[in-house]
Amino acid sequence: MACSRTPDDLAIRKRNWKFGRGEAQRRWWHGGDPGRTAFFNALSSTFPVGEKFFMTAVRHYRDDAPPALREQIDDFIYQESMHTREHVFFNKQAREAGFDIAPAEDRAARTIAWARRRPPMMQLAATCALEHFTATLANAVLSDPAHLEGADPEAQRMWRWHAIEEIEHKAVAYDTWLHASRHLPRWRRWLRRSFAMGAATVRFHYVVFANTAGLLAQDGRNDWRTWARLLRYLYGRGGAMRLLVSGAVGYMRPGFHPWQHDDRALVARALETLAPPADGKAPA
Repeated sequence: MACSRTPDDLAIRKRNWKFGRGEAQRRWWHGGDPGRTAFFNALSSTFPVGEKFFMTAVRHYRDDAPPALREQIDDFIYQESMHTREHVFFNKQAREAGFDIAPAEDRAARTIAWARRRPPMMQLAATCALEHFTATLANAVLSDPAHLEGADPEAQRMWRWHAIEEIEHKAVAYDTWLHASRHLPRWRRWLRRSFAMGAATVRFHYVVFANTAGLLAQDGRNDWRTWARLLRYLYGRGGAMRLLVSGAVGYMRPGFHPWQHDDRALVARALETLAPPADGKAPA
């Protein structure tokens, strides 16, 4: 059932799960496909600096939040800190597989540095937009196995775990925004978050695809054939980036709320196939 607010019984779990320890990552870990591997590596290169930005933007409003939201902010920060740790390790594996990730990380850092110069309210609005992107991509990954088909098992586990938690906390930044901007007229709240979404959409595409091109160039695969195959995968019917663009448009509707699309059942089904070892962590 769709909700116009965060469900009262929502659970945002704290999972200290680790992935890929003691395993070498194949250079083209995504089914031997250089394009798909480059895209996901490019995406991962943005997460450590991006998720630190998200945590800072939301934490700024924590102490003023009502108790229930404050608890969710704490859970959000915990989950994002775990995502940061795991993507730092994932990026390290990409380096060990022979990729120079530094230019991609630097490009993401420059974009985040630009965002940090904005006022706290606009940093929060940008966080809401980017969290909507991650939740949209997460839903796609969990809904259709084709997105990770052929990927190495441990990489699949990591990306699916990340997707589960992005859905669990998908409204925390947005609810923080609603609380922080509660004194603004509705039209101004809508205008600010819509502007932030437009800017985030442009910058997200630039950073991720520039990073993808750089990684493909390292393999001598930055050519039209590789890009044609990759863009069909991303923007074809059911493609993750096609869904992201559609989701960005939906986000701009007046009255939008992330839990209008209630995908907790999807998360529950995914968790049934992603049970951790008894100690709650993947093997070290």
